[in-house]
Amino acid sequence: MNAPIIELKNVHKHYGDFHVLKDINLQVQAGDVMCIVGPSGSGKSTMLRCINHLEKIGAGQIRVDGQLVGYREKNGRIYEIRDREVGKQRENVGMVFQRFNLFAHMTALENVMEAPLQVQRRDKAAVREEAMALLERVGLGQKHGNYPSQLSGGQQQRVAIARALAMKPKVMLFDEPTSALDPELVGEVLDVMKELAASGITMAVVTHEMGFAREVGNSLVFMDDGQIIESGHPREVLSNPQHPRTQAFLSKVL
Repeated sequence: MNAPIIELKNVHKHYGDFHVLKDINLQVQAGDVMCIVGPSGSGKSTMLRCINHLEKIGAGQIRVDGQLVGYREKNGRIYEIRDREVGKQRENVGMVFQRFNLFAHMTALENVMEAPLQVQRRDKAAVREEAMALLERVGLGQKHGNYPSQLSGGQQQRVAIARALAMKPKVMLFDEPTSALDPELVGEVLDVMKELAASGITMAVVTHEMGFAREVGNSLVFMDDGQIIESGHPREVLSNPQHPRTQAFLSKVL
């Protein structure tokens, strides 16, 4: 088997005295879709944010595409890297949040173009062409001139996905991307995510959408109290959970 594109080894994270991640070990292979489920406060979103070094870990290692995240190894010792280097690493990891975090004063097209122009300093005409293609891909080509206030929540989240893709990341992280949406808008975002999965993009998805996990996921991780309690193929875990805690959780959400 090839080396995993995302790997967490013995990862711990504290907020003061609160031990939020407890010895997390996890691997995601290139092209796979890993779905992460569990009750609120179980550490799911924190783990995702650590992969992007939006949160610093207290112990262990995280690697994306073989590269240590947030740190450098030299002469057998680990050193924290500078913010500018962290920013460079983040270009490989696209992230979509619960809240869309679009720039309110920019159109959909300008939101998608912003990072490639400002961070990667790429040619404006080329970036505009790619941004338009991404908006078409998420079904919003005709809305390129609209501001966020003129878009529904589902449309804003699709713009946020296009914005993350604009940096051409190696992996995409989704932190409960449909939880802030009205129920009738959830499907349009999940459809875009299904298309991304079918195209071979590596994804780690914190979600409450068990149907999506069953249909699209290659693997499923159940977390509780900062630990991975159970993992396996989504259909296997969802239909035949082994751990009592997983059974109790799924009995309430399925």
